[in-house]
Order: sequence, then structure tokens, then C-alpha cells
Amino acid sequence: MLGSGSSGNAILIECDDSRILIDCGFGTRTLAGRLETIDVAPESIDACFVTHEHTDHVKGAGAAAKKWGWAVYATRGTAKARDLAETRVHEIGAGETIELGRMTITTTATPHDANESVGFVVESRATGARTGLFYDIGHVSRAIADACQGLDMLVLESNHDDDMLRNGPYPKWLQMRIACPTGHLSNADSSAFARDAVTPGLQHLVLAHLSENCNTPEVALANMRGAVRRTAFTGTITAAKQDVVVGPFALGGRKAEAPIQYSLL
Repeated sequence: MLGSGSSGNAILIECDDSRILIDCGFGTRTLAGRLETIDVAPESIDACFVTHEHTDHVKGAGAAAKKWGWAVYATRGTAKARDLAETRVHEIGAGETIELGRMTITTTATPHDANESVGFVVESRATGARTGLFYDIGHVSRAIADACQGLDMLVLESNHDDDMLRNGPYPKWLQMRIACPTGHLSNADSSAFARDAVTPGLQHLVLAHLSENCNTPEVALANMRGAVRRTAFTGTITAAKQDVVVGPFALGGRKAEAPIQYSLL
């Protein structure tokens, strides 16, 4: 997790010698610095898959593709983003499967106030390990629930605490937008879904896109831990942060190891 929140999102996925980025909501200088902390050369990334056109997810994708030779994949609606205006985009649709390097990427439509937003499930063709990545979703749709069956790792939005949102600094219209079915997933809804989605094979739960004003890592983690306490889950639960690189989340083996938090210089 290279950073997740309203100021920028980017997730590095690696399968053997294949690397992709899910979203690129940081400028190239910031992104290069975060990749440097984990000894990853930007040129070694094959492609960037963009969930939707909001700036905190697409801001640096076009510039990074031009600078480092990445391919960019996005839906037709996302491809209309101003940040991708001068970028050749490989258009993808919801429900589509893309084979790239050593991985298979499957898209799923997501309920968000964006133009054709999607989430992804990435599968390693070598090991069969599957990671679901779903954030900026107002609710968990049936399509998302179906896509999240049999995962080894789940990156799931846990954006806000309901009470903190109601009593926080946002005007009423913004509170309503965030809490609506096409807004952002609350701690309560995220925890309820994760509890039902847990299988014995799930090794990592990563909470993404936490609000800086209406949530805290401690509150989000407490909600999730309480929800999965009596399930089959025995893996790690981690809250992604806006300005901290967290990882790696290795899949396989008998015991999931806790990820490292990297300080940014």
C-alpha cells in the first residue's frame, strides 16, 4: 500500500516478475519516492489499472505512463478524465478479464458517484492466490460480494465512523454524499461485509481510504476486529495510511506475517 486516502491512492501488486499499480493518485515525484522506500524501480511496473476518474485515484497516471512507459487500463468513462486526456488508454469494461504478465485481472462494477467505476480481483497464475481491491464504494453490491468469494487477501474501504461523520466538520450536503449508496463505505458496513466474506483461506484484511476527519485507524481496526472475532479469520488486519507505505502483504505459507510500515523521508 503506497498510500490510501482522499489525498491520493496507489497500490502495488506483484506476481513473480510482473508488477502493476492499482490507481495512481500521486504525482510522479511523490510516487517515485514511495517506490524507492521498497526498492522498486518505477520502470519495472508494467501497467496502471485505474478504478475511476476522481483526482485522488488518477492524478499521476498519465504523467507516469509517459515517463516510465506504463500501459494504462481504465473504463471508457474513466478514460475521459482530464488527467488522461493525452494518454493512450486500453479501455476495459465491467466483468472483463485481462491477462497481463503473470497475473489475471478481473473487473467488477462498483457503486460510486463516478463515471463507470470498477474494482479489481487480481489472481496469480502461478499460485492461484487472489486479492480483491474494492474501495470508493457506497455499498457492497451483489457483484462485489460474488467477486470476493475465495480470496486470500481483501483490500476493502473503511472510510468513516457514522457518529464521527454526523458530528464532524463537513456540511450536511457532503455528509449525505459520503453516506449515500454511491458514496463511501462506513466502518460498520465494511465490518459487516468482511465478517460474512471471511473464509479460512483469507490471510490479510487491509482497510483502505480512511477519512482523516471522520475516522481513525484505531476506530476502524476496533470495528473490524470485533466483527471477525468469532469467524474463521486468523490473518492480519491492517489500516492503510495516507502518508505511510505499508507492506508487503505476502500470500502463501501457513501463517500470515504482519506487514512493515515504512517511514517516508
